[in-house]
Amino acid sequence: MTTAAEFNERGRGLAQAGLAIEAETAYRQAIQADPRWSVPHYNLGLLFKYQRRWQDALAANRNAVERDGSDTDAWWNLGIAATALGDWQTARQAWFRCGLAVPDGEGAPRFDFGAVPLRLNPAAEGEVVWGDRLDPARAVVKNIPFVSSGYLWGDLVLHDGAGVGTRMLDGQEVPVFNVLQLLERSPFATFEVRAEIRDIADLGLLSDIAAEIGGAAEDWSTAVSVLCRACSEGTPHHIHDTDARARDLPCAVAAVNEEQCDRMLQEWRRRAPHVQVVERRRVAPP
Repeated sequence: MTTAAEFNERGRGLAQAGLAIEAETAYRQAIQADPRWSVPHYNLGLLFKYQRRWQDALAANRNAVERDGSDTDAWWNLGIAATALGDWQTARQAWFRCGLAVPDGEGAPRFDFGAVPLRLNPAAEGEVVWGDRLDPARAVVKNIPFVSSGYLWGDLVLHDGAGVGTRMLDGQEVPVFNVLQLLERSPFATFEVRAEIRDIADLGLLSDIAAEIGGAAEDWSTAVSVLCRACSEGTPHHIHDTDARARDLPCAVAAVNEEQCDRMLQEWRRRAPHVQVVERRRVAPP
């Protein structure tokens, strides 16, 4: 007779092979074989998390913690699922059971964890941007992502709890979290700007002006590093840097509309009359 442990291990192998339907069947067989064992419930919740089946993930992880209240991994995934669903009472309970000091209140908790690197579309290009981490599972994108990512400056995203690779922040390595999905779309559009400038300080001035007016600007040609996958999902260093900079990229501006973008560029030219804007075009959302 096949044991619960054997069914569970079969499910893990099937999940790793990308056979989600078969893996779900195996985990359910493990649960049927030993209803009191928490592990297959946790693994089922993990499977549902990556399928973004949030109600199912919530139920599976709740079953796991009911059987083993000390399983912080299950509590954490319960918190992620609850956050995706806007179930703030359950999310707060989960973060508390993970040992976090949860802010007072009843709605979405605001922890203000500071800057965090986020990997957009981890199964595809895997662009990494910086964000402001609001709580253990939510962050606001604070770089201007490439148009191909489908994300915008100011997007509120749901991210995983396990770090994949690291980046440096103030001399310390910090984990990169994979984004699971978009939670709230930013009102800001992305504009590409090509201009003739004298030096890099001109681009810093545009960034300052954009922030003053309520948006953002950054020089993609110096802000972007192209890394191999092993480097991106590990700790970036010069040996695995496939092409140090993407030098021919334009400047990116995040603004709510064309009028706000043009205000930024007009103020830029006023403070730096030698700057010549060659092209300004909206690229996202189309």
